[in-house]
Amino acid sequence: MKIDNFIVLSVLLVSCMACRKNSAPLDIPQLVKTTRVGAYGDQNKITYPGRIKAAEDANLAFRVAGPIRKIYVHEGEYVKKGQLLAELDPRDYQIQFNATQAEYSQVTGEADRLIELYRLGSISINEYDKAVAAKKRITAAYDANRNALEDTRLKAPFHGYIQNKYYGAPEIVSAGTPVLSMINEDYFEVEVDIPAADFVRRSDFAGYSAIADAYPDRILPLELIDINRGANYNQLFHARFRLNRDSLPGLANGMSVAVTIDFKPAANDFCVVPIDALFQEGGSSFVWLVLEPEQTIQKIAVQVVQLHKDGRAWIKSPLQKGQVIVSAGVNDLKEGQKVRSLPPASPTNIGKLL
Repeated sequence: MKIDNFIVLSVLLVSCMACRKNSAPLDIPQLVKTTRVGAYGDQNKITYPGRIKAAEDANLAFRVAGPIRKIYVHEGEYVKKGQLLAELDPRDYQIQFNATQAEYSQVTGEADRLIELYRLGSISINEYDKAVAAKKRITAAYDANRNALEDTRLKAPFHGYIQNKYYGAPEIVSAGTPVLSMINEDYFEVEVDIPAADFVRRSDFAGYSAIADAYPDRILPLELIDINRGANYNQLFHARFRLNRDSLPGLANGMSVAVTIDFKPAANDFCVVPIDALFQEGGSSFVWLVLEPEQTIQKIAVQVVQLHKDGRAWIKSPLQKGQVIVSAGVNDLKEGQKVRSLPPASPTNIGKLL
């Protein structure tokens, strides 16, 4: 009897173990962080800090040395292109020019006579060469002294304002020493530094504008002048824009501005996702798409177009704007696995500590 009871108990125990072994495992959803796919068109602007500067901030100097005879302008004065700004005492240059002019008249007259005699066959080729060389030499000296005399008068190279006056009469200045400085009145330049990630997208630049800190309610149109092709030590590329002075009369050299660059709209299959949503398999990139309402995940192949500095990735894929993808912990998931999205942080949970 005892043996029969033992056999029955053994059979029941084996049956229970077999049932437990064959039963399906508990299907517990994996808690994951998710986000929605963004569209490239939603990220079509970027803003950089910039500064207004004069289009031309030029230091003006005499090309010859001498004592200043007179400065004809004052700081802040508006001048026109070609207007006389300052003058050196021309006495020594005038004397030198007069002497050279007299010699020029004598030598060129004699040289022209010998050249004509050579054409008539009356003198040798050696005398002809000497006459030609003498004429060239005196002509060069005449032009140099005439230019030196003209260079005692300093004229405005463009319309603008006198910014600084460094010397006055009767101080003596050397050639090339700045006497005045001017700023151009035609337009301003706006300078910004562009990071490398945006420099490579310069072919997609579509429009430019600025807002001055002093006038936050005015949008100022800009025109791109150029972008340096070499980066500085911070890996930034210097860009210059043209700003019409008539855009806002109150603008001034040195003001801070925020420069906005608009990008061309991209194709519909360009999406924006967090970089952390990407994972690699077999040399290809993928993301996990959360299928609704099943709350299971599906592996979607994507082509990475560019990784952006702020943690976003631009991709080409069949994904659509608004679809839900897993944005963290993607390497620990499997195809078809059930997931559950983390709830959004409470607005009262400061610092997300709870």
